[in-house]
Amino acid sequence: MHNDLNSAYRVLSASELPDYLDSLPGVREVLGGTPSDWRVRDVADGNLNAVFLVDSPAGGLCVKQALPWVRVHGESWPLTAERALFEYSYMARLEPFVGCLAPKAYHFDPINYVIVMEKLEPHIILRKGLIAGQRFPLAARDTGAYIAAGAFHTSDLALPFERKFNDVALFARNQALLRITVDLVFTDPYVEVWRNRWTTPHLDQWTQFLRSDFAVKSAVADHRRNYLSNTQALIHGDLHTGSVMVTEDDTRVIDGEFASYGPIGFDLGAFLANMLVAWYAKAGHISEAAALHSYRQYLLDQIAVFWNAFHDRFLVLWESHELAGDAYPQSHFEGAPGAARLRKIRAAYLDQVFKDTIAFAAIKIIRRIVGYAQLADFEVIEDLALRAHAQAGALALAYSILTEPDRYTDIAALIDAVSRFEHAGLNPHALI
Repeated sequence: MHNDLNSAYRVLSASELPDYLDSLPGVREVLGGTPSDWRVRDVADGNLNAVFLVDSPAGGLCVKQALPWVRVHGESWPLTAERALFEYSYMARLEPFVGCLAPKAYHFDPINYVIVMEKLEPHIILRKGLIAGQRFPLAARDTGAYIAAGAFHTSDLALPFERKFNDVALFARNQALLRITVDLVFTDPYVEVWRNRWTTPHLDQWTQFLRSDFAVKSAVADHRRNYLSNTQALIHGDLHTGSVMVTEDDTRVIDGEFASYGPIGFDLGAFLANMLVAWYAKAGHISEAAALHSYRQYLLDQIAVFWNAFHDRFLVLWESHELAGDAYPQSHFEGAPGAARLRKIRAAYLDQVFKDTIAFAAIKIIRRIVGYAQLADFEVIEDLALRAHAQAGALALAYSILTEPDRYTDIAALIDAVSRFEHAGLNPHALI
């Protein structure tokens, strides 16, 4: 038995699930009927957890259980199941502010580390839709608004420090997942580690270049420190396009088990990185020039929509709420002069969030190409030379962001740069 587990913990099987759910207060009423009416499907496709969908006369539920190991590796990679507590706590903390942009949680079992939540159908994972060339008019806007609402309301712009510090203390216990982030995102891609992967031999030069370039590693170190020390707001911690489920008219953010207090730009950067990866990978999905250009333009448009939705929503929340947090007391900004100064403070605050965002996006791009947990956007490209060419373009953009951040003053500057690196090539030394 793992140290964090109660002796009553058990890994639930699909066959056991109906009787288990029947024992939970309120869940039978949500499902309707009796256990014999409920059909269970194992739908786990992520790295960590067991996930089941339960179909019932009333529609059904999703059941997610944290296993005491990494699901795709089994018991050879132990991992605390307590991560489910932080995911549930994250959902509960943000629910008043993000509402229907996240699935509703119905029950949390602290013994078996199970979350019972709303079943999302006919939703699909956003990443899968983007790979298939589908368009989702609300996904980027809604995700930006989700991050804005969650971040503002859990920051010291909105909270007295006592409430915020209590939240910081709770989520600071999520250390096993934070260690995964520190290792896999900020550290492993720049050293030799058994779990790193890349498109070899095509990207061998890029891999060695990133491991030896002190300008890149110094920038990454600065942002690693920012991630570890900046308790700006409660963040999702792993908000990529695989953590967003969509239809054409609905968006839901899922899988908050990496939740912690950290820099707002970390969530923004994770989503932005995945949208940029989708742009570079698309050349391996669409061969017809006009169709490729059209879809890539859609992705660039959605990147702008995403950032602007976050920026505008966050600003509206800040402007429309009393300064209840301890960061900027209302008594310090009375009258027209105070309001004018506060406008400058808001602008500077959001400018720094943008700088954090693009830096974290660059770091996320690198880890997804020369580290662990590769992205399907690239992996579905069977032609390795074509895949590596697309990946090299993304790496070149990431390198430029980290070593020349002053070139990227706003979202328009970033978007303008994307196509310039498409043909960067497999020799990174040509960029210097």
